[in-house]
Amino acid sequence: MAREAKKDPSELTVEEKLKALYQLQTMVSEIDKIKTLRGELPLEVQDLEDEVAGLSTRIEKIKAEIEELRSNIATKKIEIEAAKNSVEKYKSQQDNVRNNREYDVLTKEIEFQSLEIELCEKRIKEYTATEKAKNEEIAQSNEALEERKKDLDAKKAELEEIVSETKQEEEKLREKAKVLETTIEPRLLQAFKRIRKNSRNGLGIVYVQRDACGGCFNKIPPQKQLDIRMRKKIIVCEYCGRIMIDPELAGVVSEQHLESVKK
Repeated sequence: MAREAKKDPSELTVEEKLKALYQLQTMVSEIDKIKTLRGELPLEVQDLEDEVAGLSTRIEKIKAEIEELRSNIATKKIEIEAAKNSVEKYKSQQDNVRNNREYDVLTKEIEFQSLEIELCEKRIKEYTATEKAKNEEIAQSNEALEERKKDLDAKKAELEEIVSETKQEEEKLREKAKVLETTIEPRLLQAFKRIRKNSRNGLGIVYVQRDACGGCFNKIPPQKQLDIRMRKKIIVCEYCGRIMIDPELAGVVSEQHLESVKK
């Protein structure tokens, strides 16, 4: 027997469209439940990864600053040696001066080089103290980094355990939802997704419960209830904007029917 050709989404009746939408809603709601099971873990993992990356960058930056300080210390030591050599040279020249003017010039040069030595020594002390503080900062940052890495590994393991338990089920649901979406008119599907995004509970289509919208629970006028049961057009709640269907189409036994059975 030949396989029946797939209907074009625009050729579906309103009832078929509503039924397909409700089936899609059921699937995406199950996916939402799986996400809820994971809770805040994905966000916590992301935050910890960002923190680990930030600490690693900070440590590398401090290491670069320490290297620069060491380079500056080495430079100052070279300058000190050069100044000391100049002092020795000028002192030896003082023994061979021809007049007081030459002697005074050399004396000033010796004083200048001596001040340079003192200044370099002061800078070396400052650089050494800063290097010590930077090393302490690195030690603290490394300690914090190790703690965050341990936290990250624990959270990742916890998340992977939950994902492994639900991954197969989620993939199946996503695949079914993807196939079902192809049977729904694009404009209607887009509207459904927009309503779902704006709804706190993620429901884009709801069934009528006790003469009220199943999303916001505002009362529905009798005429609109009749229109919903007729399934001749897409009807949205005037209060919350959700698409509404009758319970029977959703595969739910209505409260009124249950009450009549009990009576």
